[in-house]
Amino acid sequence: MTSTAVQATVLVDGGYELAEGGRWADGRYVYVDILSGRLFELRDSTGPARLAGLDVPLGAVAPVADRPGTWIAAAGTGIALLSADGTPEWLDRPEDHSSLPSRMNDGVADPAGRFWAGSMAYDGTHGAGSLYRTDPEGTVVRVLDGLTIANGPAFTADGTTMYLADTAVGTILRCRVDPVSGDLIGGPETFARLREDEGSPDGTTVDEEGCPWVAMWGAGAVRRYHPDGRLLHTLTVPAPHPTSVCLHPDDNRLLVTTARYGVKNPDETSGAVLSVPVPVKGTAACSWRG
Repeated sequence: MTSTAVQATVLVDGGYELAEGGRWADGRYVYVDILSGRLFELRDSTGPARLAGLDVPLGAVAPVADRPGTWIAAAGTGIALLSADGTPEWLDRPEDHSSLPSRMNDGVADPAGRFWAGSMAYDGTHGAGSLYRTDPEGTVVRVLDGLTIANGPAFTADGTTMYLADTAVGTILRCRVDPVSGDLIGGPETFARLREDEGSPDGTTVDEEGCPWVAMWGAGAVRRYHPDGRLLHTLTVPAPHPTSVCLHPDDNRLLVTTARYGVKNPDETSGAVLSVPVPVKGTAACSWRG
């Protein structure tokens, strides 16, 4: 295992309370500021532009196939479609039925066109979070429960393996997925378990070689793992709370969102979007095929 302190470029200055959910979609980088309910895009030649603003927290989005400007979103207590003007059309709000005040968190579309998103209780109650799958016909299914802060669902290119972080308990799970039905094959297995002093696993992505990259909240680091669970490399980034990671599909760059939330003396790198040179590429975000 190697460790490197990198020279990160600040693409967008700190100012977001909880930037998250970074994805490369339709030739631009999109990300959210969760607590303010805002969706942004960042193109290479221009600064950030706001695409939508909701009156509920916005955890993550994925593009909707064949509907330019429309997104499927993990937002508030459920799953919604966001039109080009940002108006939400709710598919379901499963967390309305939670016994605790809860919200949706990180989410991603898989190669088969389904959308997966996690949830959490606002107070971080242990075991109160769940993982949901939204199928192409718009049905929202609870796939896993007993999670705490479900974060970073990320898929291999063939859609048969999903990595899922449970941030509060320091665990990265690996789930085998039937790419046809979307059902989990067996229960989730522990891919990695982190000590408290190593930080907490957050947003995740998978590179072109099938290796997961994980943002380490509280540790100012991003980790790259081999599919067999070996830690291959640790990148130290200049912000204590990296939240999501996205590998550029055409350039050797890792795009990292960070948070100001919980930082005592934030600077321009906290609540920012960072760019870090890396030796591998990723893939563009998959679309929900609803």
